[in-house]
Amino acid sequence: MNRQSAKCVTVLFALSAMCMIAFTAATVWAQDKQKYAFKPPPGSAKYTQQTMIDVGDVPGHQVRLLELHSVFPGDAPVFDGVKEKEGWLRAFSDYTDANGHIFGYTVAIMENGDKIFGRIEGVTQTTVGADGSKTTRTVSTNTLTGGTGKFKGIRGTLRGIAATDFKNLSENGTEGEYWIEK
Repeated sequence: MNRQSAKCVTVLFALSAMCMIAFTAATVWAQDKQKYAFKPPPGSAKYTQQTMIDVGDVPGHQVRLLELHSVFPGDAPVFDGVKEKEGWLRAFSDYTDANGHIFGYTVAIMENGDKIFGRIEGVTQTTVGADGSKTTRTVSTNTLTGGTGKFKGIRGTLRGIAATDFKNLSENGTEGEYWIEK
């Protein structure tokens, strides 16, 4: 075999090895992703604190600091076989007439004492029906950023939709996928 043929064989071998490694890594990565879907029972989430401040530039423009607490005594969301006992959302909203953006942080407290942390962003829209009734819905994305114990390396994206009257949530539901980095 001449020198040029040997180089071609070496390059082909290296490319084949890289493809196998990439394929194996992609397969392992796909296997580690877990689906998540949960629709909490009505009344499981309540606002514990809210402070609203008028911005003063246009009527109805307010910034709000809020805390929402969820408790799951029976049917609970499950991450990697462990039930979530309670959840906290601490966030900031910037709304004009209940339309605008929300940004904050989530903490899930698991049945085994571990925690899962997330960063949430969303858009809230309020519509007025023909009868004058208002419906306020938020579409959000919660990026899982880590945790404690078993969930130290958790990552993922959860997409949520919730309706609110700014006292309670209704029609709340979340779905997405997550994985635990080792």
